[in-house]
Amino acid sequence: MRPSEFNTAMVHYYRAEIQRSNVWRTRLDTTTNWAVVATGAAITFAFSSPDNTYLVIVLDTLLVLLFLAIESRRYRYYELWSLRARLMETDFFAAMLVPPFAPHEGWDETLAETLLQPQFPITRLEAIGRRLRNNYIWIILILGAALLLKLYIHPGHAQSLSEMMDRATLGPIHGEVVVFAWILFILALVIIAVATSGLTDATGEILPKYTIPDAVSDLIPGIDRDGTNGDSPGWRDRLGRMRRRQQLLAFIVASNPQGIATRVMKEMNRGVTALHGKGMYLQQERDVLTVALTVTEVEHLKVIVREEDPHAFLTVMPAREIVGEGFVSLNDLPE
Repeated sequence: MRPSEFNTAMVHYYRAEIQRSNVWRTRLDTTTNWAVVATGAAITFAFSSPDNTYLVIVLDTLLVLLFLAIESRRYRYYELWSLRARLMETDFFAAMLVPPFAPHEGWDETLAETLLQPQFPITRLEAIGRRLRNNYIWIILILGAALLLKLYIHPGHAQSLSEMMDRATLGPIHGEVVVFAWILFILALVIIAVATSGLTDATGEILPKYTIPDAVSDLIPGIDRDGTNGDSPGWRDRLGRMRRRQQLLAFIVASNPQGIATRVMKEMNRGVTALHGKGMYLQQERDVLTVALTVTEVEHLKVIVREEDPHAFLTVMPAREIVGEGFVSLNDLPE
């Protein structure tokens, strides 16, 4: 593929990811609109009758929770498409606008991994927390206030707190238990919204590629250029860890180890180490090649091994961490 063809393909792919992000963003707004309309209808119905119809508000709250569950699932899909578009914006397009006028190293493998092995960049709990803080906690608080106001004014103004509790009685369940359970329910949602505010697994929408300390590190005492205060990991380091591709270790037993090693070093630009081994079944001594690579390079390695020795034995296993040239530099490790 010529450079012009590659750039054209990337532009069209970027447009496709932006369109997909916009579609899922619209779906998020649709779910929120459902919750708002249902809330308005329930409150209107409850206050239009002087009878004890507060149960409509309770049922509508359950319906709003269902909308929250649906929207959190949609939000996880939205973050996946948004993360891909954001990656192309920061590591491909933006990187070519400033020196050295070239895409950032490894951006293509990161993008390829999200296409070959797509994973949600955000947990369900974090998605629920974000939607709660942005929209749903306010809807539920309005429903809670409407329920208490309903108990106070219908069928007439309550003269005491005990009278309000009596109006909240639901079958064999006393009104105090119902109101107490309602308050605990709202408090639990508030706690979830606050507790999840520190979760930042997803970087597509709220975390920038570069942070303010990059530009004003000299003006703010105690802040280093990497976004740290000297004690805790910086924002850029945290983003780097989250974006790191899956690392693997391959063992190759073949009759032509030199040919495989030469092609791996030349075509894949990966180092190869030969370990002397002995096959116990045939009692043959051979060199076992070890190669550290990423998940997007496995198929290329398989092609090389198959072309050099169709009868070779290849084992690929996950590596917890690979430190060295081409991966995480030893100089970047914390002291």
